[in-house]
Amino acid sequence: MYVKPKKNLGQHFLTSEKIAQQIADSIDYPVEEGKKAGCIEIGPGTGILTKYLMQNPKLDLSVIEIDNESVEFLVANYPSLSIEHRIVSGDFLRIDLCKQFPGGFPIVCGNFPYNISSQIFFRILDYKDSVDQVVCMIQREVAQRIANHEGTKEYGILSVFLQAYYDIEYLFGVDETVFNPPPKVKSAVIRLRRNGIKQLPCDEKLFRIIVKMSFNQRRKMLRNSLAQWFTGAENEARFLTMRPEQLSVNDFVELTQILSANGVLQS
Repeated sequence: MYVKPKKNLGQHFLTSEKIAQQIADSIDYPVEEGKKAGCIEIGPGTGILTKYLMQNPKLDLSVIEIDNESVEFLVANYPSLSIEHRIVSGDFLRIDLCKQFPGGFPIVCGNFPYNISSQIFFRILDYKDSVDQVVCMIQREVAQRIANHEGTKEYGILSVFLQAYYDIEYLFGVDETVFNPPPKVKSAVIRLRRNGIKQLPCDEKLFRIIVKMSFNQRRKMLRNSLAQWFTGAENEARFLTMRPEQLSVNDFVELTQILSANGVLQS
């Protein structure tokens, strides 16, 4: 059975067995002897990564695939997953993961569709208390944006949100020639490991608002992009003349605390 890559789904099927093996080997989640960790693969397509994940005795693998043709292929070629009802036909962005996977899903991996990769990461943040590790292949520019820290041009909203809760590693680059069809961009594999932050020491709702507002006008100093919120807090805010890409995660936390303490923002 041949599965045709679909442009509307952003499908670019990986063809390199070597790269698939490298991605699978990049999962290093600690598992107690004799136990398995729940692992969700997003968008397995024709299963080139799936087969290597299945070979790992420490993983309890399930896959989520939105493309019906790919689901039929997976059912036919990976009967053990099908029999155990571990091939889920649906949209990762809409599935209630806790209900679908009551046994837990500390690991998420896959070759993420590049057109929705940011949405996938925001969805993972919704489940940050359940997802301990993410290993994925995405567009190289997005990988750099996520992994880079303050002071770089790539640093942005997604960088701050993910780095608040995860330690992020840029693992290796991937050439466009190992896909069918080849994308017009280069790719990269990154790994996210949950850090020890259960909850930020500030109002997290306001934290998200401040980060988004700051980067929506990233070329402006914060005294301009957040002008209406600095009223009454000018003497305490050391961030007035800074631009958002200069602030670390901890800086954004401190800024949220300052504005909250002065009654400028209320949740």
